[in-house]
Amino acid sequence: MTTLTDLNPRIIAQSQTRYFYFYMALACMAVAFLGFAPTYWLPLAKRSFSASPVVHFHGLLFFAWSLYFVCQSWLAASGKIARHRTIGMIGVSLATAMTIFGFLVTVNAMKRSAAAGFANDGIAFAIVPLSGILFFAVVFALAIAAVRQPETHKRLMLLAGISLLDAAVARWFLTFLAPPGPLGPPPVPVTIPPAIVAYLLLVIAMVFDWRTRGRPHPVYVYGGIALIAIKFLNWPISLSPLWHSFAGGILAMAQ
Repeated sequence: MTTLTDLNPRIIAQSQTRYFYFYMALACMAVAFLGFAPTYWLPLAKRSFSASPVVHFHGLLFFAWSLYFVCQSWLAASGKIARHRTIGMIGVSLATAMTIFGFLVTVNAMKRSAAAGFANDGIAFAIVPLSGILFFAVVFALAIAAVRQPETHKRLMLLAGISLLDAAVARWFLTFLAPPGPLGPPPVPVTIPPAIVAYLLLVIAMVFDWRTRGRPHPVYVYGGIALIAIKFLNWPISLSPLWHSFAGGILAMAQ
């Protein structure tokens, strides 16, 4: 009886730890879907949203990623590790396609901004999605490299998922706080508050680590610092001649 009593709390704690990442994946999916609801899903349902095919395919890929992330988190939490690993290559394919189409959509946005007379603003803003998709790709690659280290792997995957959510949260800021007038690319600094809101999910993960293992995992500490640093550095980089020369060169080749 004493042994059972001693083990029960431990078993419960392990179960809660496993399913925590599944719940976090669900939270990421909910934020992504609800975030894009006012500017994409609802207009799409009303047939009032018009965009190039590359934008729609980009949206399909990123939503598919949300579903895949939830599925993989559930398989891992349920102990179905063999199935989790079997469909792992789907995630590699998705992440690769997301990186490619993230770049293509950014170039498409720069072209639309230039056509509307906001060429410099579009070039400056391009640092936001490009740095975001690059961060996601690097963290995802690290997660794949750490596939045999489950504690590191699952945290890197969660960090990668959270890093994508600032765009979704920004849509609510855009819907309710954008000033009236012609819609051009927003100033880079206005992307910081939505990102901070999205990154609160990372704070939740760190607090959970603190409660269950006594300290946040290094993935959250160093990855979180890198994520926030990139977001703040986007502003000065977007104003630099070097960035305008680099992104402007990409725009010139695309036109």
